[in-house]
Amino acid sequence: MDAGREHDPPRSRLRSIVGGATGNFIEWFDWFVFVSFALYFSPIFFPAGDRTVQLLQSAAILALGFVMRPLGALLFGLYADRRGRRAALTLSVGLMCAGSCIIALAPGYAEIGLAAPALLLVARLLQGLSVGGEYGASATYISEMSGRDRRGFWSSFQCVTLVLGQLAALCLLLALQALLSDAAMRAWGWRLAFLIGAALAVVVLRLRISLSETEAFRQARTTAAQPSAARHLLSRHRRATWLVFGLTAAGSTGFYVFIGYSQKFLVNTAGFSAMEGTAITASALLLFLLAQPLFGLLSDVIGRRRTMMLSFGLCAALTVPIMRALAVATDPVAASLLLSVLLLSFSGYSAIGAIVKAELYPAPIRALGVGLPYAIANALFGGLGEFAALWFKRIGHESGFFLFLALMMLAGLAVAWCLPETRDTGPMAEEI
Repeated sequence: MDAGREHDPPRSRLRSIVGGATGNFIEWFDWFVFVSFALYFSPIFFPAGDRTVQLLQSAAILALGFVMRPLGALLFGLYADRRGRRAALTLSVGLMCAGSCIIALAPGYAEIGLAAPALLLVARLLQGLSVGGEYGASATYISEMSGRDRRGFWSSFQCVTLVLGQLAALCLLLALQALLSDAAMRAWGWRLAFLIGAALAVVVLRLRISLSETEAFRQARTTAAQPSAARHLLSRHRRATWLVFGLTAAGSTGFYVFIGYSQKFLVNTAGFSAMEGTAITASALLLFLLAQPLFGLLSDVIGRRRTMMLSFGLCAALTVPIMRALAVATDPVAASLLLSVLLLSFSGYSAIGAIVKAELYPAPIRALGVGLPYAIANALFGGLGEFAALWFKRIGHESGFFLFLALMMLAGLAVAWCLPETRDTGPMAEEI
């Protein structure tokens, strides 16, 4: 029986969706392991000296991996639209596994000199390509496997596994810190994290090899994307491409502030301890994770456009008052509730962002169409929120950052208002 059709057995469809989504867990687990454990492995790969300089050097390599994401989206998008979603998903997690193995096993600067940071760079470039290619391929695969009636619900699990990857990396760090001494962590303990990431990637790799190809790709195979397809995004699918870019620009700014920067904000601005900041953020993230399927289901009922407009509208209205309240919060429970409200408001975008983008494109160019403008916007705007936050704080006008963030959410609302209702109309609605 062909995968991706409405009459597929629920168990078969669920297995395919799990296989498509779990790669996000591995991708983001390994990505955040690099960030979380940099304090321990930076002295191993860079010459002895000031710790800040070593961290800056590892941060520069992290940034280069980030820059590789648009290239990964282009290459994997073309590959997924020509060779299949399953092939792209398998290659993506394979690259992430290779990168983690290189970092875990690479000798340090004391053993091989400048070849050590060079190996770290190669590993990070591989992982940057992998993360860049994963989003478009997995969003396309999950959306094509989900079926029409509950496509928003099933596609929301892409965000669920992404957040799980971050939480798992944080939990692993806390566990190793509790089990090992600081000296052991710096000597070899950090390598365990990358070995665990590589082992998990092997498990997902085996799962993805056995996945079924989507029926939408099978039907579109004769007209699959060619190397010139990147130009066609602006010539034949210009409006869809700009919509994806605009949604991602606003969405990634919100994502990296509400989810990534919030912990630092709670410590540096509100004055909570590092442990309190971590606990507040983790509790809000857990609620955020559980809410994703509910907002995906909501979009199946009231439509994608309305759900996304509701999300950006709430974020635009609530960002300034909630951020101001968080800045002076002293009670961890109150801070957790405030952050949870903000994250729940954002869930209308995060739960269905991938499926909305996939529903804008026909199958022959879907993976490239979703992945490339997303990766470019993410590279340009992903770090903008935190940069803006720190800049406004440095000049003594942190409230200006709250207004900036609210304006970005208002821009997202404007883009969402321009969206067609992709649930019932458009290329994907006609296919399945």
